[in-house]
Amino acid sequence: MGEACVADNWQNGSPKGIVLNSKDEETRTTIGDKVYVIGRTDDGSTSSLGVKIYEKSTRKWVIPTVLGTRPATCKGHSAVLWNEDRIMIIKKGSNPDDCIWFLEVDTKYVKEHKGNLGIEVVAWSKGVRGDAEKPVVISGPSGVGKGTLISMLMEQFPSMFGFSVSHTTRAPRGMEKDGVHYHFTERSVMEKEIRDGKFLEFAEVHGNLYGTSIEAVEAVADSGKRCILDIDVQGARQVRASSLEAIFIFICPPTPSMEKLEERLRARGTETKEQILKRLQNAEPEIEQGKSSGTFGHILYNDNLNECYENLKKLLGLDGSAAGNHKTTLEGIDLPLNHSVSQDGNKIQINSETPELGKTSKNLIVLDVSKLKGGAPWRTGGLNVNAINSFSDGLNGINNLS
Repeated sequence: MGEACVADNWQNGSPKGIVLNSKDEETRTTIGDKVYVIGRTDDGSTSSLGVKIYEKSTRKWVIPTVLGTRPATCKGHSAVLWNEDRIMIIKKGSNPDDCIWFLEVDTKYVKEHKGNLGIEVVAWSKGVRGDAEKPVVISGPSGVGKGTLISMLMEQFPSMFGFSVSHTTRAPRGMEKDGVHYHFTERSVMEKEIRDGKFLEFAEVHGNLYGTSIEAVEAVADSGKRCILDIDVQGARQVRASSLEAIFIFICPPTPSMEKLEERLRARGTETKEQILKRLQNAEPEIEQGKSSGTFGHILYNDNLNECYENLKKLLGLDGSAAGNHKTTLEGIDLPLNHSVSQDGNKIQINSETPELGKTSKNLIVLDVSKLKGGAPWRTGGLNVNAINSFSDGLNGINNLS
């Protein structure tokens, strides 16, 4: 739980660059030599939960680089240290889908960014009930048919899959709309967000940056759909190295591969002779990397389109009658405004009392955190929830909400 005090010179206040509001709205959690202080902060335009760190050995304040989307401000919060590498934040009076957050302070993801940046790093991750289906990363050389396979998936299961909208620094073309075809952005903005760890993958193509942001993939999950990423081998390697848990699939052309691939590229009629030759030159090393890099857990050969599509569906668990019943569910928790929090092993107990019809209603929410998975700046899924409502005259009932 958050501590009541920090150190001898706690009253020195916040360091320059961040101002947390009154102590009543702050929690302080000690991990080793560091005290993590979390509280409401205002930057002039938005209000969110801010973080500062007090190092007891040096008696100095540190402002960490914060990765991930910051939680919006709330009417107070509780903090619970979990597994020595993250702090669970339980917000009071927040929406059901916004009340459980995790501040990662020493996870693998955070350690990697600390090493890369050489500075103090923390990262936010939203807690959700249940688990979203893993995103699907599909790669393969141009003309191999991966676009056709994805279109077949989208047509057969229109409510199940969705594309993330990529970012680019190039200007819109023709009828392209911002947020629909791409998120068009300034180069300086995108470069900063890349440094801040907000992109799963990125590359420079013909002088412009292209990339897939974490927020764009989150948007697909928030819509209840399973995200499909159609990216090259280089991008897939970056995603594999990120915190995203995904299914990685490489589509290979049939044998003899290059001859058939050239036929398909010419049949499309969308490239010039020079463009086709360039794509063929790039295809051979890309195929070799796709087969041998260890990035892809599955390789499908597109000798026959319908057979390849059936194998793809089977790989994604979409074959048979179960496909029609597939549903991705991410839900939050309806947290009471006034509550207290306690911890018992893998269980987090949230207690509250509210007047109801002349009686005092005692409510208990139990969070089972034994199956948490995922990491910032992402979703921390796997929360199981039990709600117990009891009145002063005895137990009223138990509702399993997991």
